[in-house]
Amino acid sequence: MIKAIFWDNDGVLVDTEILYYRACKETFSEIGIDLSEELYVEYFLKRSSGTWHLAEEKGYTNDEIIKLREKRNLIYGSLLKSTAKVINGAEDTLKKLYGKFVMGIVTSSRKDHFQIIHKYLGLLKYFDFILTVEDYREPKPAPDPYLKAIELTGLSKDECVVIEDSERGLRAAVQAGLKCYVIPTGLTKHSNFSGAEKILNSIKEVPGLLLNGSE
Repeated sequence: MIKAIFWDNDGVLVDTEILYYRACKETFSEIGIDLSEELYVEYFLKRSSGTWHLAEEKGYTNDEIIKLREKRNLIYGSLLKSTAKVINGAEDTLKKLYGKFVMGIVTSSRKDHFQIIHKYLGLLKYFDFILTVEDYREPKPAPDPYLKAIELTGLSKDECVVIEDSERGLRAAVQAGLKCYVIPTGLTKHSNFSGAEKILNSIKEVPGLLLNGSE
């Protein structure tokens, strides 16, 4: 029986992944690099390695890349303040599950960006814990984030399920020994989700799966 749900944040609960892509694309365009959606998905949402090697290949130094990264983060933060919104159906879903499961957000976001996203959205009241990138050793696709989540709940792996939207998130969950439901987004719909327990069309499907005893 499932007792805990570990939620990814960006692309699952909040519609922010496209904003991060926009921030990256704008930053790279200033140094003459066209960051396509295909490149972004490959290096950010599958490998989780980023695309700074493209700047290195153009001769940018480590110090210059650090400044570019800082600029990207500022652009992203600004976009979050003005544009971040809740995924359609997310809050109704959380209301239905609240109090029936232990629930946590397990994200690769920085804590400062996470706080900007959720300052006015009203979702955090549904969660028992939050893990951002500062709270574990290696980010997704490493299993560390979800191993930490399991540790916090004190439950067995069989009693937990993960909700993800990306290939790197799925890989992290599988490597941690967890079942994973995937909800593809516009950016991730062509990814390889082999290994997923289920592939869903919408977050609205989650309560029906978990409240009807199908697990």
